[in-house]
Amino acid sequence: MTRVPTSLAGLAALLLATPAGAQIRNAPGPRALEFAAYVFAASNVCGYRIDTDQFEALLVKQNTRSQDVSPRGPFGARVQGMFSLMSNDMALHRERACPAVLGEFGPEGSVAKNLLLVPASAVVPAPKADAPAAQDAKTNETKPEDANKPAPHAPAGKPPQ
Repeated sequence: MTRVPTSLAGLAALLLATPAGAQIRNAPGPRALEFAAYVFAASNVCGYRIDTDQFEALLVKQNTRSQDVSPRGPFGARVQGMFSLMSNDMALHRERACPAVLGEFGPEGSVAKNLLLVPASAVVPAPKADAPAAQDAKTNETKPEDANKPAPHAPAGKPPQ
């Protein structure tokens, strides 16, 4: 009979030592860590932006949070290790890797749509047919964007004399 009160006392001590709002969670699955590293590597190598809301939603489906897989998170070191390996491989095969990643997680992604967004600077607008010339014909002045370009009569490698 002395054993029952001892185990009850131990259980009571354990309950009192645990904070009221503390939750015990399991570590994220390996797929969630690989997924986060893959998305971070694609963003780093290819310059894609990550839609944070979409990223968070996909992590929640895998029972994890973005705080867990962030570089300062509890599993950040694991993600960083995978990230460095994936980044190096993607950088070696950038011309094939970037379109492949965009096909999986881009605007028309086969795995998830709009997780990775192409930056606005990468989208090249079509040139306009009626664009003004760099030099105004009436005043013969150079426009501000052409101030650092050499004059048309000066050789490219030598300063004017």
